[in-house]
Amino acid sequence: MQARAMDNLRFIRGVMERAVTFTAVSGWGQVVIGLTAIVAALVAGRQSLPWARVATWVAEAGIAAGISVASMTFKSHAANMPLLSGPLRKLVLSFSPPMIVGAVLTAMLIKHGNYDYLPGVWMLLYGAAVVSAGTYSVRSVPVMGAMFMLLGTITLFAPFTWATAMMILSFGMLHIAFGIWIAWRHGG
Repeated sequence: MQARAMDNLRFIRGVMERAVTFTAVSGWGQVVIGLTAIVAALVAGRQSLPWARVATWVAEAGIAAGISVASMTFKSHAANMPLLSGPLRKLVLSFSPPMIVGAVLTAMLIKHGNYDYLPGVWMLLYGAAVVSAGTYSVRSVPVMGAMFMLLGTITLFAPFTWATAMMILSFGMLHIAFGIWIAWRHGG
């Protein structure tokens, strides 16, 4: 009887883990990412060589990834929640494909000298990644992803002179605004 009860508990725990949304997304981490993105946009916007702008944003992507992992780890530990769980695996698996496509398209656009398309493509694919991963998170996360996609579409059709402002608006201000919302509504 006890073995059957333990099997039932394992089954229930597994069902609950699969049904739970990932709430370790750190709003304050998103705010910091937004601030570093604004700095990156200003630095990249001052670069005269296209590869230097790309290098600035690649460095920012690494910084943002580090901030994201560190802030999610801190938030999950503070809430006494396991970070490495089923929902996190789903989040990573759904976030990764659009980001891999973004890396491939970045390399292809650079190879063909089409640097002007990069900001819009980055916003669109990051937005797609956030929407996909957001299905396992709080409701505001996929909304943020949709906003990135909208701004990416506008950026692709706008003059390239708008690129810095659009990068500030998307990677900077969206992260800050949604980060504050997530921190306020979902505990940091």
